[in-house]
Amino acid sequence: MNEIIRSMLEHNPLGIFSFFILGVLLVILIQNVFFYFSYKDNAYLWYSLYAFIILFDQTIIHYGVYSRNILHKDILFFKPLHSALEWLYNSAYLIFVVEFGGLYLLRKKTATKIKRVVYILAFVLVTFFIIDISYKTILVRLGFLYLQVPMLILLSIIIYYHLFQMKTKVKYYIIPGSLAFSIFSILALGTSLFWKGNAQMSWGFFYIGVFLENIFFSLGLVVKQKIVLKERNESQQELIVQLRENEKLKNSLTKKLKEEVTKKTAEIIHLNEKAEAEKIKKIEIAFEKEIAEMKVSSLQSQMNPHFIFNSLNSIKLYIIKNDKENAVYYLNKFSKLIRKILSASREKEVSLQEELETLELYANIENIRFKNEIDITLNIENNLNLTSIKIPPLILQPFIENAIWHGLSAKKGAKKLLVNVYKKNSDYIQIDVIDNGIGRKKSSEIKDKKLHKKKSVGLKLTEERLTNFTKKFKNEYHLYFVDLEENNQATGTKVSIELPIR
Repeated sequence: MNEIIRSMLEHNPLGIFSFFILGVLLVILIQNVFFYFSYKDNAYLWYSLYAFIILFDQTIIHYGVYSRNILHKDILFFKPLHSALEWLYNSAYLIFVVEFGGLYLLRKKTATKIKRVVYILAFVLVTFFIIDISYKTILVRLGFLYLQVPMLILLSIIIYYHLFQMKTKVKYYIIPGSLAFSIFSILALGTSLFWKGNAQMSWGFFYIGVFLENIFFSLGLVVKQKIVLKERNESQQELIVQLRENEKLKNSLTKKLKEEVTKKTAEIIHLNEKAEAEKIKKIEIAFEKEIAEMKVSSLQSQMNPHFIFNSLNSIKLYIIKNDKENAVYYLNKFSKLIRKILSASREKEVSLQEELETLELYANIENIRFKNEIDITLNIENNLNLTSIKIPPLILQPFIENAIWHGLSAKKGAKKLLVNVYKKNSDYIQIDVIDNGIGRKKSSEIKDKKLHKKKSVGLKLTEERLTNFTKKFKNEYHLYFVDLEENNQATGTKVSIELPIR
């Protein structure tokens, strides 16, 4: 065994250094496989593939040295296989840089085109390799030198250009590491082509490039993990703070409701003792109105707990998938919606503009669970002064919720939700909520088949709130439900709400 090792080192003086590099690559391969299964980030998968192909290629090269110089045999397919593996690990390396640098998230079109070119080159490689094996040609080697290398250089320039413009810390490790690997790879390639008598120098340049590149990328991986953990902790802290605020508000409103009920009950008992029927009647009306308002306020502050926790779970899924852009985007929308709900819970009426903003936020967040398949459109009549028109807060939300969950959720194909806002005449503003869902009849049939039937009280509460709100106007509100049909087939539902404006 010692004589075999000594003989290999004599024929391959860089053997010890190359074995050291292979050991480093093996450690990095195992580390990146672990990171991939922990964080589900494709960058780790591509770097694992890159490291594995180099390990496989170098193993074949070392075995080739052993076979040629000690066993005096040539490995079948050695040259085309070595060139093919060079082709493959350079391609895997390019896609790794695209994923690791975040280019696919921030420059999606460019990243997609780069990947497409790499996949086409891989297909060309497979074709050339089959021809080489079948007809003993050198197409793979020629393709690598005159097709793959120029394309690698061009694609690298494009990737570095975009990375340099992006505000990410990992670029300070990707760019130097990639440049070091590229420079020494070019030196190794040039040495092997123009100085064929010194293969040791060629492999020395290659191993130095691989070693420097791995140092930079190992540091980059550490930095990326710190960034991911920091963003994850910040997102979790924001969610915890928001949930605590919601719980405090809920407890405060519940306590206030109990105190008011106790206080008003005592007043009614006292007035009954004095037999002041008229006064008692007025106080009872006022009492019922205040209780109704507080009940509505309490309901607004808790706004469908299923919606809140389902929204948090959807945002949590983006965090788990390391999709930080969508996670932050929807977290901001969710926080803004919660603030608007909490603010509205303290108001008896809000402007139509504020109501529509809240409505749009709610619909967009609900749309997360449908993978943004619902096309939501809001049409507002020109020259309509939304800030001067007052309506009860969150009065439109139940209709949007019904349209999404009873009309569109069971629909196959394109899902559309349209909200039209316009002035019907000098006395009324009209709001139409139109969906192209399965219709009320089909929705009712599906509901009847469910084992656990949930009684909906949202529409009844909405009508009670509209009745109380329009008491101060000379006109009453109107609410219409229209089943849309075409050729006796349900094509959706239209809800029209006419609200008095004077």
